[in-house]
Amino acid sequence: MKKYFQSTVYVIFVIGTFLALAKSFMVYENPFSFYDNPLVWLALIAFVLVVVLKELVNVIAINKAKELQNEKDGVVPEPPNEWVKKLLKSWTNTRAIEEEQEIILDHNYDGIRELDNSLPPWWKYLFYASIVFAVVYLIRFEVLDGDSQIVEYDKAVAEAKAELNKYKATATDLITAENLTLLTDAKDLKRGKAIFNLNCASCHLGDGGGSIGPNLTDEFWVLGGGIKNVFNTISEGGRDGKGMIAWNKTLKTLDMAKVASYVISLQGTTPVVAKAPEGEKWVKE
Repeated sequence: MKKYFQSTVYVIFVIGTFLALAKSFMVYENPFSFYDNPLVWLALIAFVLVVVLKELVNVIAINKAKELQNEKDGVVPEPPNEWVKKLLKSWTNTRAIEEEQEIILDHNYDGIRELDNSLPPWWKYLFYASIVFAVVYLIRFEVLDGDSQIVEYDKAVAEAKAELNKYKATATDLITAENLTLLTDAKDLKRGKAIFNLNCASCHLGDGGGSIGPNLTDEFWVLGGGIKNVFNTISEGGRDGKGMIAWNKTLKTLDMAKVASYVISLQGTTPVVAKAPEGEKWVKE
C-alpha cells in the first residue's frame, strides 16, 4: 500500500510541475496557445520519460524483492510462460534429454549417436497443405483451364490500356498531338517565344531563320508542318543521330504546345538571314 501511495504522490508532483512549467510559457491570449511552443512539448516528453522510467525501476525492484523473499522462505514460484513451452512442444514434438535413450538408434559414428526423432508437426502440416494446394492448382489450371499468369498479365495490360484511352478521350486538361489545337492568345505566344529564345534560338536563330537547325519561316519541313507535327517533333525529337533532342523530359506539355504555336506563327516572316529550305513543302490537308 505504501508503494502505491508513493507512486501516486510522485505522479501528482510530476504533473503539477509540468503544469507550472507550461504556465510560464503562456504568453498568448488563448489559454491553449502555449502548446505551440516547442519547449513545452520537450518538457512534456521529458516528464513522461521520467515517469515511465521511475515506474519501470519500481516494478523491477518490487519483482526482485519478491524473488529474494521467496528464496528466503523456500517458496518455488511457478515457471513463467509455461503455455509457451507447451505450445512449442506441441509444434516441435521434441523429447527431453532424459528421454533420448528411448529413441537412440544403433548407428554410431566415432561416438556420435543418432536419434530417431520424428518430423516436427509444423513441418508435416505445411507438407499436407502443399499437397492440398497442388491438387487445387492442378484442377484450377489444368482441368478447368484457368487463365495462366501470362494470360492474366495480357488481360491486365489490355484493361489498363483501355482505361488510359478512356481517360485520354475525356480528360480536358490532357494535351497530346492528336487533340492539340493552335494557340493564338498573345500571352501564350509570348510564353512560347520566351521558351524558344531560351532553348531553340541557338540552333534556329532568334528570328527562326535557321542555323544548325532548319529554317522555320518557310513552307518546307523535315518532319512535317502544322501544329500537330511541330508539337510531336518538339516532344519526341528530330531525326535519329542528327536531329534535335526530345524536349518532353525537359519542358512541360503546355509549354511545348506554346512553343509549337509560336513556331507556327513564324511562318511567312522574313528573317535577317534565311537558311536554304530543307525537307518537303508542307501542304495542309
